[in-house]
Amino acid sequence: MNTLSLSSRVGALKPSPTLSITAKANSMKAEGIDVLSFAAGEPDFNTPEPICNAAIEAIHAGFTKYTPSAGIKELKEAIVQKLDRENGVKVTPEQVIVSCGAKHSVYNTMQALVEPGDEVILIAPYWMTYADQIRLAGGTPVVIHTSAANDFVPSYDDLKAAITPKTKALLMNTPCNPTGAVLPRATIKEIAALAIKHDFWVVADEIYERLIYGAEHQSIAALGADIAERTVTIGGCSKAYSMTGWRIGFAAAPTPVAKAMSNFQDQVTSNPTSFAQRGAIAAFNLDPAVVEGMRVEFEARRDLIVKLLREIPGLNVPEPKGAFYVFPDVSSYLGGKIKDDLEMAAFLLEEAKVATVPGSVFEGAGHLRLSYATSRANIEKGAARIAEALKKLA
Repeated sequence: MNTLSLSSRVGALKPSPTLSITAKANSMKAEGIDVLSFAAGEPDFNTPEPICNAAIEAIHAGFTKYTPSAGIKELKEAIVQKLDRENGVKVTPEQVIVSCGAKHSVYNTMQALVEPGDEVILIAPYWMTYADQIRLAGGTPVVIHTSAANDFVPSYDDLKAAITPKTKALLMNTPCNPTGAVLPRATIKEIAALAIKHDFWVVADEIYERLIYGAEHQSIAALGADIAERTVTIGGCSKAYSMTGWRIGFAAAPTPVAKAMSNFQDQVTSNPTSFAQRGAIAAFNLDPAVVEGMRVEFEARRDLIVKLLREIPGLNVPEPKGAFYVFPDVSSYLGGKIKDDLEMAAFLLEEAKVATVPGSVFEGAGHLRLSYATSRANIEKGAARIAEALKKLA
């Protein structure tokens, strides 16, 4: 045995495909190549000024030391008020754990809930990080597959069939990365009823909740006390407030789970950045018109990219109801010169100088994920380049 070998846990991990593709696109740009990137999952807007000012004032005031690991009292109270006001979710500050991003909150949750051998249900296509975080906790992902034909919404029968005596949790993400799907209230009520009946947890990643177009966001924990007591609600600042680099997320959970997550975070990261927490307080108290302005622009971009991609022969382009991703089906172009969506993403990067993410990394084979968190001009140029490149495969 090689005592200098890596652990099997990290050996099984692969680099994030989205970060890898973005890095390659940036490398090509550095070489002077005109690459249009639709790969990154972050808003292109600047962080709103009141948020920046709050953090700057905190720095100048010397608020740069350690804070309680689970977050400062003022921020936890702001999150409690936000959840009550916007989501109808009732929690206390003691039930809130502030983390270094929503991804961190999901990881904390898996570590707090999942034992080796437990099963966690995922609804595919799903953000690829979920499966790795489940495995890192010793759990097994159990995947329910959906399709554009049913708006990427699982049926009751499929949900029920995924449940076994080993089911520990169901992890749901609505609005969804990568599809932009929004689970309807009826489906969320079905999930709640099944969780109560079969006694498993629900982990609700609601990071894109403010970015919805013509649909309604329903927080599962707001449906009643029976489901709230078995739900971990996850949110943050990254998407709605364009604060991806600030790394502030949160989880709101039943008190025993919150305490376990706090204890775990004590030993991993300790507190989120002190002055970023002050910025987050400003975010949760921001004039709603600021976020609405960004949402309206995202909706206009969604309409534009869907229109332009639908004009390309052979593409099936579902209309996303939330987030800032479109998930076109490119399968009509596969099986010949281009074998699969992985090769299609590579082809478009080399031939069209357009960066996309292959759907297979989300268990959505035959699709590509394009982020429309970019300018309308870039969307128009990118769609034109894709159309020209695909003509060569006809």
